[in-house]
Amino acid sequence: MDSEPVERVTEETQALEAASKRPALARQRQTLILERVREEGAVRVADLVRALGVSDMTIRRDLEILNERGLIEKVHGGAAAIDGSSLFEPGFTVKSTLMQAEKELIAGAAASLVPSGTAIAISAGTTTYALAKRLTDIPGLTVLTNSVPVAEVLYKDGRPDQTVILSGGVRTPSDALVGPFAVAVIRSLHVDSVFMGSHGMDLRSGFTTPNILEAETNRALIEAGRRLVVLADSTKWGTIGISSVARLEEADTIVTDSGLDATARQQLSAAVRRLILVDVATSGVQTIEGEDGSAVGPGELGGNE
Repeated sequence: MDSEPVERVTEETQALEAASKRPALARQRQTLILERVREEGAVRVADLVRALGVSDMTIRRDLEILNERGLIEKVHGGAAAIDGSSLFEPGFTVKSTLMQAEKELIAGAAASLVPSGTAIAISAGTTTYALAKRLTDIPGLTVLTNSVPVAEVLYKDGRPDQTVILSGGVRTPSDALVGPFAVAVIRSLHVDSVFMGSHGMDLRSGFTTPNILEAETNRALIEAGRRLVVLADSTKWGTIGISSVARLEEADTIVTDSGLDATARQQLSAAVRRLILVDVATSGVQTIEGEDGSAVGPGELGGNE
């Protein structure tokens, strides 16, 4: 006799709990949809219906609104990121598959700038992750990072005399830890050099990212160091994210690849102290000194002045 009311109450409670976990406001749903598109590159209506617990019609209306605002592109059965959008940020796994040979050579050239016994900071990104894998044998290294993959590889494979400091914070699609907590930790520390990846670089906009919080955290990293080394393959030139991180001239060194065109090389070498170009075909490394003409040897960047 009593089992039916109890079952009904249980079902109602479960329904209320499920409903409380769903994004009730259209703006919340659209933010979640946009994050999925940024991370995965494309989404399906059916998957969003299951994930957000709303109707097919509601999802299609949200996609229409985002499309009208120019944030996504509606496609049959779902939506996709707009190619070249300043808001689009593919996830760490997706980015790891792009320009792999170039990233490995860039990482190798950057690693030669890190002497033993120094303190450095490494930002999040797939190229900086490749750099971290090359630093595991450097003795006495202290590394400050807001990158979960960077911290993991140094913790797992690094020497016992290395120190790794992970900032903490909120995780982004690129596996960066960002936000007020991360910024507060970073601002309390000081390092010799900062090695930063970049979503894009442009003569006018400088180094940029599609994530506003990540831009703030990267600026804190730059302020914590005496020198800035930017690791960015040639496809990043001309790409502009929504938020600027730093001006080109704030970098001491840029490490990129020979796919960079002649105009870009001239503009970058005029802006920074040193431009390092790696060549996938030959595995060679070319160094172009800035306008001051000063020569710097490998490893000098990380040392004390």
